[in-house]
Amino acid sequence: MQLKHGKVSFGMQAAEESVEKNNASLVIIANDIAEASSKKIIKICKEKNIEYIFFGTIEENSSAIGKYNKAIIAIKDKNFAEAILKIINGGDTKWKK
Repeated sequence: MQLKHGKVSFGMQAAEESVEKNNASLVIIANDIAEASSKKIIKICKEKNIEYIFFGTIEENSSAIGKYNKAIIAIKDKNFAEAILKIINGGDTKWKK
């Protein structure tokens, strides 16, 4: 599924599709996601050279987008992705791993 404005895809299938089509600028993975799911999306992100971060819990991230039980969020808009990283990193647009 996608939010109406089209800047975000959420859930494993939608996020994976966005990454596969090179439509994602950033993938946010909940810290409490199942290991098999995180490995799968990370592998695809690395293949497509798309940045990913582990952040928040499934509940926290789902609440942030107004959904339920969404462990993976793909940010499709580059400016939106940079804005998110700036907030998380205190001004820096690159994820500090």
